[in-house]
Amino acid sequence: MARSRTKTGPDDETLWNQFRAGDENAFAQLYQNYVQSLYHYCAHFATDRALIKDCIHDLFVELWKHRNTIGPTTSVRFYLMASIKRKLVRHITAEQKLVSQDDVTNGRRMGDMLAGADPSHENLLIACEEDAFMNECLHQALDKLPKRQREAVHLRYFQNMSNEEISTLMQINIQSVYNLIFGAMGNLKRHVTPETVSF
Repeated sequence: MARSRTKTGPDDETLWNQFRAGDENAFAQLYQNYVQSLYHYCAHFATDRALIKDCIHDLFVELWKHRNTIGPTTSVRFYLMASIKRKLVRHITAEQKLVSQDDVTNGRRMGDMLAGADPSHENLLIACEEDAFMNECLHQALDKLPKRQREAVHLRYFQNMSNEEISTLMQINIQSVYNLIFGAMGNLKRHVTPETVSF
């Protein structure tokens, strides 16, 4: 379910406007609303937890620093997810260049950073009550999906984004979104069976 409203407070668009006006409490509430979602989303692109946390921290520091020049938005979630993805990709690209120049002497290979989703995002994958064995099947099946399919599924079914939002965030056309999700569903159907899951 999309996180567009706190339990007892204003909706995120209101919080965003209050934050832009300098309200520290609204800013803190936005952080609390989204820090976990942003972390789990970043786990699709990097397994370096320290890097992910640094990027999220940097993002919110920059938001507060530039609050007077940041414009309004009708989707705080989309704004933050697009921003954190750009920041993380920039960091990974810079790291890749440093590793290449250093001839990988420090042992930090790009492949280690892009090895796939960190298992720490498992709690987001359980959307309804199922028995423990089938939950494990689902987790393993999602981990087997290609990275782009996994991202599309995460955005569509766990972040409740529209196909148009996914298209913009992933920088692909609508048909490609359909293709990714359709392909992912086909792969999941093949993988989510007791016979195809190994323990």
